[in-house]
Amino acid sequence: MTKPFKLHVLSILQGYSTLNQGPTPTLLSTTKPLRRSQQRPVGLFKTPPTWLAHEVDYMKVVAFLRHGLGLLVPLSIAFTIYLYIFPIVQGCAFPVESRDSQEAYDLTKKFHWPSKPTADDHAKLAPFRLLALGDPQLEGDTSIITNYLGTFPHVQSVFKHVTFQTTHWCFRERVRKIIHDIVDIIMEDLPYYLMSQRKRFDLWGNDFYLAHIYRQVNWWSNPTHVSVLGDLVGSQWIDDKEFEKRGRRFWNRVFKGTERLSDELAQTPSNDYNISGVLDGSDEAKLWKKRMLNVAGNHDIGYAGDLTEERLERFERVFGKANYELRFELPITDPETIATMYSDSNPESKRVIPELRIVAVNDMNLDTPAKSLPLQDATYGFINNVISSAGSVQYQGQFTLILTHIPMYKPAGICVDAPFFDFHTAADGGGLKEQNQLSSDASRGFLEGIWGMSSKRTAPGGGYGRAGLMLNGHDHAGCDTYHYINQTNGTDPSQRQWEVKTWSDAQDLKIPGTDGIPGRREITVRSMMGDFGGNAGLLSLWFDQESWEWKYEYATCPLGSQHFWWFVHIFDFIVLVWMQSYAVLSVMEAYGVDVDGPFWRGVSRMKDFVLRRKQSVSDKK
Repeated sequence: MTKPFKLHVLSILQGYSTLNQGPTPTLLSTTKPLRRSQQRPVGLFKTPPTWLAHEVDYMKVVAFLRHGLGLLVPLSIAFTIYLYIFPIVQGCAFPVESRDSQEAYDLTKKFHWPSKPTADDHAKLAPFRLLALGDPQLEGDTSIITNYLGTFPHVQSVFKHVTFQTTHWCFRERVRKIIHDIVDIIMEDLPYYLMSQRKRFDLWGNDFYLAHIYRQVNWWSNPTHVSVLGDLVGSQWIDDKEFEKRGRRFWNRVFKGTERLSDELAQTPSNDYNISGVLDGSDEAKLWKKRMLNVAGNHDIGYAGDLTEERLERFERVFGKANYELRFELPITDPETIATMYSDSNPESKRVIPELRIVAVNDMNLDTPAKSLPLQDATYGFINNVISSAGSVQYQGQFTLILTHIPMYKPAGICVDAPFFDFHTAADGGGLKEQNQLSSDASRGFLEGIWGMSSKRTAPGGGYGRAGLMLNGHDHAGCDTYHYINQTNGTDPSQRQWEVKTWSDAQDLKIPGTDGIPGRREITVRSMMGDFGGNAGLLSLWFDQESWEWKYEYATCPLGSQHFWWFVHIFDFIVLVWMQSYAVLSVMEAYGVDVDGPFWRGVSRMKDFVLRRKQSVSDKK
């Protein structure tokens, strides 16, 4: 290498050092000696050319930390902002009457903007906006190994052997047991302890991940009601103490700010019913935003073959009734419109006060065999009361929203979960052990019973039944389907069967709304668990006064995997530690403390250690 080239490289390095350290470092060729902080640690580099001896100047620890912050802080801010405003970034919003997602998003923004929303903006909001969440499945102590194996159990075993609290046929056997337990401490107890601590930390973080989804979507979208569609906890087999503990986590951490729906508000179906509320946006109506509409799932109370009075009682005590109904009315204030409604003076009208009926059904024990026949009878009695107290199918203005956990029957290939049933052995009672969907007979109870649809055109209301929709969970991947029956296929009505297609396929074939084909949509809400993208469902219902019927639309708002939530918070923690280190070392350096020398000597020793290990391995070969 020629001298001019050396000088050129030196000048570049000097310039870089000037940008990072201030004054240009003194060259070795000058008479001024290097400061201690400028000297290269011994053993860090193999003897370099003298013109690179000042290279440590622009690799100072404080300078490195300062420039690192220039990269890390902007990334940390960007990641954190996205995490906490993800509903805004993703354009989440409750659908509006136009079904235009951009209009819905723009309308939602107005309620978070400094300017006050106008009366027209409030009028555009759907009067009923349900934030639907599926299958949080809160795990707990039963998933932590040390909770049922104990913490370092072999340490206690060694102590008992050493203190002669155990009996052995010879001293050699005692020593063998002690050595064996010592090995188990290293090979089992220590790994189990570390795994348990990691699991505890994971459960703690998962609670806050789920809480983050609920809190941010709830804040941004502003629902009128919130529902969790079953599997609130992760296992029906846990004892009462653990169930209560998970219940406290549910209310105080994951869904903090919500409250259990009181038994007084959760009504039993009756012809002499009370209106639960009015969808008018008043302060009283806003109270429903905090009243959680919970649904019982298989991990909460078990399938039909596992469901007992004790499991149902503790669920209802902690989370609310398993079977209940709510009725909400939409006020009509225009005198001309009121005159068109059914009344004593207008008995020919089919129009009734717009009413939204929410029916939460425990469909865990609709299929057989059931462990508890009284509980199954109670569920079917509830459904019969729903049917008998429903308005006539001939009247307009009614809408029945059904909330369940297990989806209705559909053939394999429609959704991720295909039909599946498993049963306990005869020794265990032979009850229903597991199911992916309801049976076709149980499904008809909703389609033909609660909604009142029929395969016969001669049935009341032409067999079209009451308007409605079903929301459920269970299938974690989610699904959107349309159940219908063709009254025009020419066969005998008794031979006509219910058919199912995905909602998108049904729309492409223009099945919904076709004359002679009554049907209802079923939305299985994708799970809010991290493995399924942290999803939240947004259901809007509004009333069309021209056609005098309720209309609805559904949208989703996923956060993404729990790994991103963990990454952002760990990354932020690292940046905070980085900033603190920079601040402390900067102050130390300002007071004349050598912070570079010890660091580079440590790096040198580490490098020498690695080189010695490599050389040792090479010599053995």
